[in-house]
Amino acid sequence: MPNLDFMLTGDYVELHNLLKITGLADSGGSAKLIVASGAVTVDGQVELRKTCKIRAGQVVLLGDTRIAVHEA
Repeated sequence: MPNLDFMLTGDYVELHNLLKITGLADSGGSAKLIVASGAVTVDGQVELRKTCKIRAGQVVLLGDTRIAVHEA
């Protein structure tokens, strides 16, 4: 399982933007489709809200890739 660490520079990042920034989605549009498909979990729960606010300490899973979000 690949692990990615994302350093948060603000209070939060929207879920679809996180997928795009980390390279798990090619574009914002494809990131939104991935989220809408139910393929993403946040802290172990399926997340369908594309603009869900991801904050430091949360863990996002897409397939076998784990993104740990940290404060910068």
